[in-house]
Amino acid sequence: MIAATRRSGGLVRGALAATAMLLAGCQVDDAGTITDPSVRATAAVNIDSLSAVVEDNPSDATAYNIRGSAYGRAGKYKEAIADFDMAIRLNPNYYQAYSNRALVYRSLNQPDRAIADYSKAIQINPNYDAAYVGRGNIYRQAGRTALALADFDAAIRLNSFDPRAFHNRALIYQQQGQNAFAIEDFTTAIGLDPNAPQPYNGRGLSYLAVNDPKAAAADFTQAVTLNRSYADAWLNRGLAFEALGDAGQARSSYTRALTLKPSLTAAKEGLARVNAGQPVVRS
Repeated sequence: MIAATRRSGGLVRGALAATAMLLAGCQVDDAGTITDPSVRATAAVNIDSLSAVVEDNPSDATAYNIRGSAYGRAGKYKEAIADFDMAIRLNPNYYQAYSNRALVYRSLNQPDRAIADYSKAIQINPNYDAAYVGRGNIYRQAGRTALALADFDAAIRLNSFDPRAFHNRALIYQQQGQNAFAIEDFTTAIGLDPNAPQPYNGRGLSYLAVNDPKAAAADFTQAVTLNRSYADAWLNRGLAFEALGDAGQARSSYTRALTLKPSLTAAKEGLARVNAGQPVVRS
């Protein structure tokens, strides 16, 4: 939670309190992706052509894994699992197929099965950092913080160039109120992947938590520049500009957030504060 900060005339309220509630329940994207590098290069390939490859190579585990990944990206989870099952039958040590099937189980809200598959991938290849990131995210979302941190730490030891591990470890630090550590990890994630909007949004929230709305506003602005449809970042941008005393920018940000996601209660409340001329939060 954010410590109360004084300014002339009394305690900071309004946007600061809204920010505290956002941080308390913050859920930021975990950037989960299909993990086999060969899949990323073929994600857009037509499934029919991938099926032709499978038909021509019915004993090729890689062909099933790639098509299963394409099915997963298309939301055809039953077909994806069937292909991953076949890939594993053909090659029981195919750790990427276990990890990819785990990602589908995550999408189906079956975390126990996902953890089992990620753990099997790690058992087969203890150096497979993507599986630690995936399993760590499940632990994080389940509130199993110690296990999540251990997995993200392992992923970073194995691959210090994976922005997902730093981003997700930062989310845990943020949840624990260790915003200095969170900012450091978000910054590393941004350095590794400067085109991902989520770490900017996450770092911006931590800047708000340490009462640096100017830095927060810059981060939220970058997040919405990278993704103009990022409703939560527009909301957070509104909070930052409200904290800076810029009612115009706050109003436009809250309005944009509500256009994208009308159910955002915090944006409705922020817009109501600004429109009512209530005192804005100043740094």
